[in-house]
Amino acid sequence: MSGEKKYSDEFKVKIVQEYLDGHTGGYGSLSMKYGIDKSTIRYWVALYRAGGIEQLTLVTRTYSGEFKIYVIEYMHQYSISIRQATAQFGIQSHATISKWERIYYEEGKEALFEERRGRKRNMPGKKKDTFIKKDVNENADLLKEVQYLRMENEYLKKLIALVQEREKSEKQTK
Repeated sequence: MSGEKKYSDEFKVKIVQEYLDGHTGGYGSLSMKYGIDKSTIRYWVALYRAGGIEQLTLVTRTYSGEFKIYVIEYMHQYSISIRQATAQFGIQSHATISKWERIYYEEGKEALFEERRGRKRNMPGKKKDTFIKKDVNENADLLKEVQYLRMENEYLKKLIALVQEREKSEKQTK
């Protein structure tokens, strides 16, 4: 995303005012008239009702961890939808709250305090090793252990075969 607004603030205010004045047939007719999804217009109207023009034209901001937790818990306590919460709290995108909610339930409250935007930084001076070099003696020990386990496995297979053969012969003699 480029960060540019898709619709100007003046355009949003015009559509909201047109809806509130009742000159149209509602969200559907405004949607057809301007070629905008009904849910977008409904969201703009909800933003305007919640906080006026300031909330409708609010620029994207960063939010504290406390605020994120408050929004998620408020949403669940009062059983409001994500879209209602975005309008009520003046958050520009419902996807933002959706992401917060996922983090809240998958990683816990504390994870909402972490900054997750942008690329992860590489630590200077530390190189990632694509593989870990093992000591030759350690490899030899592992090889011995594998050989021992294979031998033990073969021994057990032969023992089971002998036991089954003995049981079979005992059944035949009876």
